[in-house]
Amino acid sequence: MILVVAAVLVDDLAAPTRILAARRRTPAALAGFWEFPGGKVEPAEDPVDALHRELAEELLITVELGSELANPAGGSWPISEELEMRLWFATISAGVPTATGSHDALRWLPAAHLANVPWLPADRTIVALLEGRIG
Repeated sequence: MILVVAAVLVDDLAAPTRILAARRRTPAALAGFWEFPGGKVEPAEDPVDALHRELAEELLITVELGSELANPAGGSWPISEELEMRLWFATISAGVPTATGSHDALRWLPAAHLANVPWLPADRTIVALLEGRIG
């Protein structure tokens, strides 16, 4: 199983009102869908270190991590038969989020508009859970 790490980037860890969503540019099968930014953990890499690295590479930002958003069913969030995801709340501590590489757009979404973009299928359960926690 390949581990993916991602961030629920919020405007404030204590009282979040918005989430930063990233629209996929690649691969073609995922293009146009929105997701929580992050990426794959390299072999022998710590998941938290991987998340910091991925956000620096993909969005050109540094973040402060909050708590992990655990799957209520236990374990990681399933993405596919080969991929699973761990997810942390985070705020931007340095830099301006910039779409690079696999993303072509970024958007701050208030709680009332979380469902207004087409999320990746694996993220839809998480978005539904967040709707009650953001705002």
